[in-house]
Amino acid sequence: MRSFVASVFILIALVPAFGGENLRLNSKLDYTSDSQDGPLIGGDQMEAGFVPGKPAYVILYGEGCYNSKRQARRTVSLYDKYGGRVQFVIVDLDHPLSPSQQELRKRYYKGYIPHVVVLDASGAPVYNSSGEVEERVISGFLDRALR
Repeated sequence: MRSFVASVFILIALVPAFGGENLRLNSKLDYTSDSQDGPLIGGDQMEAGFVPGKPAYVILYGEGCYNSKRQARRTVSLYDKYGGRVQFVIVDLDHPLSPSQQELRKRYYKGYIPHVVVLDASGAPVYNSSGEVEERVISGFLDRALR
């Protein structure tokens, strides 16, 4: 029985995670300044990158950017609406990145934050832009990617 349980744990460890889970906003964010308030979004599996099979919402941000803070608030709201159906990939550019997050940074980050990308289930971008973007706009792209 122990070998079976050990095999299951090894198998689970080899299966890539579908984005961050249990996302929550840092309660200490100051939305009026570019202060360093720590990670904007917390949760589980924060090192996860995109895994083909589900659409994804990717945000690349810096902790000291108030535009990123406001986009992080929208991100968590979108997670509350789409979590489980859409992968949420959080790339905090102020912290070490996992290899899959490094690949996303290399592919999409052009030096401006926040940067949001919506990928369809195959990994093709359906939205890719820097700057703040309203929740309703991203919802439209996510709804389209879920069809």
